[in-house]
Amino acid sequence: MNPRLLAVGALVLTSILWGTTGTAATFAPDAGPLAIGAAALGIGGLLQAAIAVPALRRDRARLRADWRVVLIGGLAVAVYPLAFYSSMHLAGVAIGTTVSLASAPLAAGLLERVVDGTRLTRSWMVAAGLGVVGAALLSASDLEGHAGAGDGTVWGVLLGLVAGATYATYSWAARRLMQVGSSRGASMGAVFGLGGLMLMPVLLVTGAPLVATSEAFAVAAYMALVPMFAGYVLFGFGLAKVGASTATTITLLEPAVAAVLAFVVVGERLGPLGWVGLALIGVVLVLLAFAPSATDDATGEPELEARL
Repeated sequence: MNPRLLAVGALVLTSILWGTTGTAATFAPDAGPLAIGAAALGIGGLLQAAIAVPALRRDRARLRADWRVVLIGGLAVAVYPLAFYSSMHLAGVAIGTTVSLASAPLAAGLLERVVDGTRLTRSWMVAAGLGVVGAALLSASDLEGHAGAGDGTVWGVLLGLVAGATYATYSWAARRLMQVGSSRGASMGAVFGLGGLMLMPVLLVTGAPLVATSEAFAVAAYMALVPMFAGYVLFGFGLAKVGASTATTITLLEPAVAAVLAFVVVGERLGPLGWVGLALIGVVLVLLAFAPSATDDATGEPELEARL
């Protein structure tokens, strides 16, 4: 099968797994956003490092030489879940998810353009624009039960922008490590392992509600093992074959999945604008599956090494 289609398929599956987190979090209402975020990506990040131990040992000299990129990526991993889940808590799931994910491809494209000198293709720019519009329509649609907490919507939007920027940054960092010679496993393990370590103090301080009941513990275990651990294994596979800007654009599918789950599982109502948004995001996936990627056209680089 076409390696690019496999990469897109992996990123689509990643988005589906990530899209379940908002619904899953509703089953642990007493746990705050910091606890949820620290547990999900903190434990998930450490598991990424654990499975990558052989690759980390093999590539330790290369990673040591690129320690600044590893540090930047690790810091971004640590900040992202705290900002993302706090954004959803303050502004509501629809707005928080949309701002976080819709801003990420634009930030990733800017990073690739400014830092790496990558020429962004016309097809990516069209897809990114359609994806942002589709995500915005999802946010504007009539989703009941997603009101923000108090008057915190503005802060929620700002935190969503922070989440989008850090998501783009750790995606760029992992991709950059792969480009300069580290394997996929070592790159993902180093960035997410470091970020996971940084999140452990937050989890220790805020995580008591997650072990207070069996339901809350099950939610934390699910989010750490499935969307975060398995999801980021798939994300790393896709990222090794397409640029960060393309990967983050494909994962705009996540708010669409979250909206559908809210409609089917939670019983919320998705308005007409939401269905139009879903259709636009579907168009984005088709465009990115069959169009050249932002980096392939610009650099002519071969597909990155995908070994563990």
